[in-house]
Amino acid sequence: MKWRQLFISPVGRKIVMAFTGLFLILFLVVHVTINACIFLNDHGKTFNAVAHFMGTNILIHFLEIGLFVGFILHIIQGWMIWASNSKKRPVKYAVWGASANSHWYSRSMGLLGTLIFIFLVIHLANFWVPNRYHYITQGEELNLFERMKLIFSSPIIVLIYLGGLVSLSYHLMHGFQSAFRTFGMNSKRYIPIVRGIGIAFAIIVPVLFALMPILVYLKVIS
Repeated sequence: MKWRQLFISPVGRKIVMAFTGLFLILFLVVHVTINACIFLNDHGKTFNAVAHFMGTNILIHFLEIGLFVGFILHIIQGWMIWASNSKKRPVKYAVWGASANSHWYSRSMGLLGTLIFIFLVIHLANFWVPNRYHYITQGEELNLFERMKLIFSSPIIVLIYLGGLVSLSYHLMHGFQSAFRTFGMNSKRYIPIVRGIGIAFAIIVPVLFALMPILVYLKVIS
């Protein structure tokens, strides 16, 4: 398969979606691990130290570029696949038996992806953009733990984050399994394993993320 076909052919788009999806899953693991440092409840000392290392390390800056490229490719290809599938189905799924053949979230990946994109923009505007701007203009990073306490003092922001994480959970329910199946792990031997790991990942990671704004808002972590 030529490089151009990876971005224009149906099979190529699924491969790009699967590859970038797995890359973003690894990012979620790293991101939730770093953020989980606040659970130590040491007034943000460990969290700020790790965040400072990630924010000032030149290698991490290069990886950030790859991360943004991965996000963009995943979003664009996802919307292209959704649009292509919609054209093939000018009449929406028949009510009769649709839910028996697939879960609602597997039929709503376009909607879930859009909600996650909106959530991502809000998240970047709250943390990444102000921190990068402060670093460029002041030569040092923000105290991200204090920033987190400020942002999550608003119940509206906390609810927005929880809504975004619910969307992420359902997105992962289908996306995790779909990515591995694209790369051939679709035999009867592997499907139950992939499904089990996928469901566990889609629950555990969003729950860990969700606990952060909840516990900060409730001042359990301060």
